[in-house]
Amino acid sequence: MANNQRILLKLSGESLMGNDAYGINTEILLRYATDIKRAMDNGAQVGIVIGGGNIFRGLSGVNKGFDRVKGDQMGMLATVINSLALQNALQSLGANAVVLTAIGMEPVGERYAKEKATGYLQCGTAVIMACGTGNPFFTTDTGAALRAIEIEAGLLLKGTRVDGVYTADPEKDPSAKKYAALTFDEAYKNNLRIMDLTAFTLCSENKLPVVVFDMNTEGNLLRIVKGENIGTIIRPHT
Repeated sequence: MANNQRILLKLSGESLMGNDAYGINTEILLRYATDIKRAMDNGAQVGIVIGGGNIFRGLSGVNKGFDRVKGDQMGMLATVINSLALQNALQSLGANAVVLTAIGMEPVGERYAKEKATGYLQCGTAVIMACGTGNPFFTTDTGAALRAIEIEAGLLLKGTRVDGVYTADPEKDPSAKKYAALTFDEAYKNNLRIMDLTAFTLCSENKLPVVVFDMNTEGNLLRIVKGENIGTIIRPHT
């Protein structure tokens, strides 16, 4: 049964760049860590999955001549770098944080297991889950959906740079309208690209609500934890 005090926060690797062209912007990193700690201080159990696109993206590597499997493995390692950076930022604020990896990588991080992850969460430790699913051909969106279901999270929160789901890309179409709420069926029907199809199907079949929100607005994460309607929620049914 899902735990409504437990959330899985999905962050893109690109979000860590801020306005930089590459890598990790330390100001953005600390801002995210501060918001996560505030949510934890409010009683939330926080699991986190971060992409690696600010360092290396497997699919882009294929276009540059890399084998897809090797490219995806390089992308997994990029997620570990981001995860360690966030762990360090959280610890610098006095929060407990641990990195669990889908592939063996001790002593960089502990090997992921559901029981280990939920045990840390119950003790008030932020659990950063790296390497996606540990397999090539799967995105970190799918990794986030899988981990959210495994740890029995009540919500999957997809932090983005826009404040929800729109009828079209609001950065390209000023007439785009924002959805306050959707069902998974409506999102399918309207071909809304919220997550990749595998991740979205996992959430739909396991009745895991997804909230898409603006992570770059300070305090939004805490507002969601407190029950405010921030962003767009996608539910199994109305």
